[in-house]
Amino acid sequence: MSVDLATVKRVAHLARIAVSEDEANRMMSELNGILGFVEQLSEVNVDGVEAMTSVMPMAMKKRQDAVTDGDKAADIVANAPVTDQNFFLVPKVVE
Repeated sequence: MSVDLATVKRVAHLARIAVSEDEANRMMSELNGILGFVEQLSEVNVDGVEAMTSVMPMAMKKRQDAVTDGDKAADIVANAPVTDQNFFLVPKVVE
């Protein structure tokens, strides 16, 4: 896959980036180089290779998945000017 000058200008337009003719030519060669490197990655045989999250093998730290409400409702509404049953009361703005 290769990128032509029209594609570079279209992408720059969509990204709202102003590019001159020289910059567009430079970007075209840079993008083609990047795409060349990406195409090389498809040639690598990765059968049987596990995905890595780190260079060093390590177990992920896990915590217990417990749902709690925090018991902080009264503390949260403590500074509110008007509340009702731990809910904020606000003035009506739409009739």
